[in-house]
Amino acid sequence: MRLGDITIRLIHAGLTQADAGGPFGLVPRALFRRYFEPDADNLVPMSLNCLYIQTPTQKILVDTGLGKRLDDKSRANWGITYPYGTLEDGLARIGVLPEAITLVINTHLHADHCGGNTMFDDDGTTIIPAFPNAEYVVQAREMLDATHPNERTRSTYIPQNWDVLRQTGQLRLLYGDTQLAEGIWGVIAPGHTRGHMAITIERDGQHVAFVCDMASFAVHFEKLSWMTSYDTEPMLTLETKRAWQAWALAHDAVLIFPHDTKRPMGKLAYNAKHQLEIMPIDETWA
Repeated sequence: MRLGDITIRLIHAGLTQADAGGPFGLVPRALFRRYFEPDADNLVPMSLNCLYIQTPTQKILVDTGLGKRLDDKSRANWGITYPYGTLEDGLARIGVLPEAITLVINTHLHADHCGGNTMFDDDGTTIIPAFPNAEYVVQAREMLDATHPNERTRSTYIPQNWDVLRQTGQLRLLYGDTQLAEGIWGVIAPGHTRGHMAITIERDGQHVAFVCDMASFAVHFEKLSWMTSYDTEPMLTLETKRAWQAWALAHDAVLIFPHDTKRPMGKLAYNAKHQLEIMPIDETWA
């Protein structure tokens, strides 16, 4: 996708299998199965969709998936496979080496969005930045919650995903909505976590938003009352989505969803029944 002198590519960093109670929470099975039919173990697929953005001066990565440090138990727990290869494979197919990335934007610090921030060195034990020349950014509110987890959040906030970045001086904390490059903004979109960000890209009157876990699947964006059980403040998620629905309609924006295997990208519009629906846009995976 091109917006003037900005190029945007979808990068697939893996496919996980999640208990349907995670992405659909209180939504009855009879309703959500119209969109995602769970298997015999009540599992539904969730993509790890990342974004590569190239500007005239920057090579930017939005989220990094689970990364390459998973042990056998973690791989089994996530049920992860790589139908399109790893994040690095996707970047390689468009001619981008990890060393070339100049900015990594962490929408939030859940492990499936930032695990690829770091990797093992050749010795197999030392943790190093996966993108050695990049600045990494995340909201300060998110870092505060990640470094002070509770019984509910402890399993997904993993210090190895960011500690080394603080030591190397590559991590910068953001304080509210922030312009990260010309036409590219990190915008607070709370509910999933308090410091969760969406990323907007604007050029020549065109608008794109990586909504991240404000709406893990396209159907979450369509239906205000549908949200995941992972959201720390679900009622806040609802109001965040209400505001972003209005924004998407006003700007005829392309919306990109972080975990959807069927409609990873689309536009919000009214269908024949005058109901809001994400009209899919054909995606080309890097």
